[in-house]
Amino acid sequence: MAVEQGGHTTGATQNDHNLRKRNVPPQSRSNGSITQAAQEEDLKKSQKPKTSILQTLDEWEFLIAPLLFTLVSFFTRMYKIGLSNIVTWDEAHFGKFGSHYLKREFYFDVHPPLGKMLVGLSGYMAGYNGSFEFKSGETYPEELNYTFMRLFNSTFGALCVPLAYYTARELNFRRSTVWLVTLMVLCENSYATISRFILLDSMLLFFTFTTVLCWARFHRLQKQSFSLEWFVWLFLTGISIGCVTSVKWVGLFCTALVGLYTAEDLWNKFGDLDMPKTTLASHLVARVAGLIVVPCLVYMFSFWVHFLVLENSGPGDAQMSSLFQANLRGTEVGKDSPLEVAHGSRATIKNMGYGGGLLHSHVQTYPEGSQQQQVTCYHHKDANNDWFFYPNRNEPLYDPEAPLVFPGDKSVIRLIHSQTGRNLHSHTVSAPVTKADYEVSSYGNTTVGDEKDHWTVEVVSDAASRDRSKIRTLTTAFRLKHTALGCYLRAGTVNLPQWGFKQIEVTCTKQNNPRDVYTHWNVEAHWNERLPAGDPGSYKSPFFRDFIHLNVAMMTSNNALVPDPDKQDDLASQFWQWPILHVGLRMCGWDDHIVKYFLLGNPAVYWGSTFSLFVFGGLVAWYLIRWQRGYDELKPADIDFIHYSGLYPVAGWFLHYLPFVAMARVTYVHHYYPALYFAILTAGFMLDWVTRPLARKDRRIEWAVYGVVYGVVIGLFVLFRAIVFGMEGKSQQWRHLKWFDRWRISD
Repeated sequence: MAVEQGGHTTGATQNDHNLRKRNVPPQSRSNGSITQAAQEEDLKKSQKPKTSILQTLDEWEFLIAPLLFTLVSFFTRMYKIGLSNIVTWDEAHFGKFGSHYLKREFYFDVHPPLGKMLVGLSGYMAGYNGSFEFKSGETYPEELNYTFMRLFNSTFGALCVPLAYYTARELNFRRSTVWLVTLMVLCENSYATISRFILLDSMLLFFTFTTVLCWARFHRLQKQSFSLEWFVWLFLTGISIGCVTSVKWVGLFCTALVGLYTAEDLWNKFGDLDMPKTTLASHLVARVAGLIVVPCLVYMFSFWVHFLVLENSGPGDAQMSSLFQANLRGTEVGKDSPLEVAHGSRATIKNMGYGGGLLHSHVQTYPEGSQQQQVTCYHHKDANNDWFFYPNRNEPLYDPEAPLVFPGDKSVIRLIHSQTGRNLHSHTVSAPVTKADYEVSSYGNTTVGDEKDHWTVEVVSDAASRDRSKIRTLTTAFRLKHTALGCYLRAGTVNLPQWGFKQIEVTCTKQNNPRDVYTHWNVEAHWNERLPAGDPGSYKSPFFRDFIHLNVAMMTSNNALVPDPDKQDDLASQFWQWPILHVGLRMCGWDDHIVKYFLLGNPAVYWGSTFSLFVFGGLVAWYLIRWQRGYDELKPADIDFIHYSGLYPVAGWFLHYLPFVAMARVTYVHHYYPALYFAILTAGFMLDWVTRPLARKDRRIEWAVYGVVYGVVIGLFVLFRAIVFGMEGKSQQWRHLKWFDRWRISD
């Protein structure tokens, strides 16, 4: 079988018997002895050998073993899954997002939508109507079948086990190693625990596992390029990349691993002078289609479905463009708003930057600088978002009885805050945070002020008309240029300190960049009794624009998830703590009446996999030194095995781990779980490599060594089973599991 052969992962079939077989010309003798011997041999071949049970099991091991592993996996992920009837840990977030899909309400989150849509699907299949709020620690109502929703999620975690089995086979590990890798995934306590709740992590792991399996299988088919099976696994790899990225952006690290392999593969083919240029071009086109176009289409399709389902107004509206919001059912944005803005109109003005908010002011003043009234951007609906369009001070005062005047491109206007009556104003005082820009404030009133209250309208575009002589609700994008200073009103991604309520800083930037969307504004809502109501929602927002807008808003919000120095997060942890299993995580309250779950890994899996990473580094250094000294004990098959079955899992670990070293955002132990899988594969490779002499000498010794490792992995899972299946009663019952102070199991 494949796993019992040598170390090649190039797709070439290695069969020592066939390689050594020689063609011997037929012999002909007159005495007939050779003919008689041949007849006896044919008679023996015609007699079928008796097949023992062990031989049958050996022959069908590739189906029997993963089936048994999978059955045990479903047990460990689903046993007593409904024991805790309270909202546990991040079920408060992702269960609530699932509710929004069932109510078809638009919401905003930093993660792509695929995983949350699957959560919504589980709720739909469970007969849930989306009415529960999923408050942390709250008891599930009787009408909500939370057990089914958890079972749905746990299925993804359970299926990781057979995926690990077949991946290890494709990496050409021996059978004993294949079983070890599978057992390490099966008996990893943290994997089993996190798969039991309504979270995204089991889905993220599932699609990470499928991506690695598809990549490994595709690599094994390199000798069969452009065959049907080759294309199938190429496109399955692309689909898996699209899915893992559509669950969480952590999937981009898995994408980078496949991209690294693809770049190396194409570079090697580029150096093959015997390969025709048309064949090389075909390889390039196939990979662009399968590994770039297909993942992008899958990723975009998840957002298309996201927008299609969430057709009602919801809590995430403000993150999207005004035109997008106007097309949601039940929205107040643009509702009955006149289409064209005139002097005297009251309006809300939205920044068109990605994730932009509404122009806002309040009575609080800047603690430094001009100490005038603050101007910010705010994402929530508020009366302090309303502004009046007024003529500039060089024109007659606004008269509500006079003929209507419609400002447009190149018009000079004033904006007056409706709640305080102050003018939108700027001056040569540095902004509170972005010191290179000018401060923007609210100053004076309708009669008190100066030319620094004047703003020149510059129309950028209009989704409804080419006429730039008027500002239209929702559809007109315009810039506001300070008439006296020449700077532009801008709301970027910088948040004010606590004295500004962490709202977005609004400045007047000196740079004139017409393409800077953070200097683009539009009228979102508009009131004017002298103008007829319009239907701004009749203009549709393009999908691609909404897709880009939402992704940039997600990126901006994700980058803002930094630790708050004023708050202590007992659940957060540092990157260096994860590989050494220095810390765990309490997933719920720790009262005696609560079923408690502690997110902690299997010590043998964690420490063994981390140790293998260092050993692999030493192994590579050892062979490099010997190679430099002229030793050539490694055969091409050995080098190939180290390269693809050892080096790439290590590269996958680094790609999934190192970003969290540099990441400024708050981190938790579950962020290590995708990287842990690559460490497990590395551990499998190292044990496979170092036990090769035993396998060649005596397979019984090999299986004895592996048997001990199997026993340790299984034994530690059983020892720590309570943190997976739920701890009932007083936590002191499990003080024997608190090996270190940071493992707060029994406190």
